[in-house]
Amino acid sequence: MIAIIDYGMGNLRSVQKGFEAVGAEAIVTSDSQKILSAKSVVLPGVGAFKDCMTNLEELGLIDTVHQSVKSGKPFLGICLGLQLLFNQSEEFGQVNGLGILPGKVVGFKDAQPKSDSGEPLKIPHMGWNTVKVVPGNPLFDSVADDSYFYFVHSYYIVPENSAIIATTTSYGIDFTSGVHHENIHALQFHPEKSQRLGLTVLKNFSSLS
Repeated sequence: MIAIIDYGMGNLRSVQKGFEAVGAEAIVTSDSQKILSAKSVVLPGVGAFKDCMTNLEELGLIDTVHQSVKSGKPFLGICLGLQLLFNQSEEFGQVNGLGILPGKVVGFKDAQPKSDSGEPLKIPHMGWNTVKVVPGNPLFDSVADDSYFYFVHSYYIVPENSAIIATTTSYGIDFTSGVHHENIHALQFHPEKSQRLGLTVLKNFSSLS
């Protein structure tokens, strides 16, 4: 059983449907006991960093996330669920994150990304883009390097430890679009919105033990 953490924000049902499409049993829940007893845990997210942290705190789920990670079970962060794992975000002022991984979340606006012709790129970064994969990542078995995945975000992570970088993507600048550290896998793009290859990533995650 895969537990998808429900903290009142995010496209929870689409993530659940993605897992169901690859034959994995997944529930959407805010019940700490169900999350802690699940085989694997997913932290999705869409919206503002501060609001998500507030909701996690109010629902008593911050410690649940930490316990889930410490248990060693497979853990997947998606989009904002990736960003929340880090120390802090600069979105609407500095906001503390979960502090599970060292690093911060910064905005594309400050980086002023530009196209090859020198034109400013639109923010948010929205749509299909390629992902370069560090070899050996189990989530990308049967996924070719430079495959396209679907993104929607205005902020990106800057990890302190480059060894955890699992994927990178270019949008005027090169940024970290995925990380892997021990049992933690986290992605800036949305596998549940990325058609066949996105479902392959979800299937690969569901096969981890």
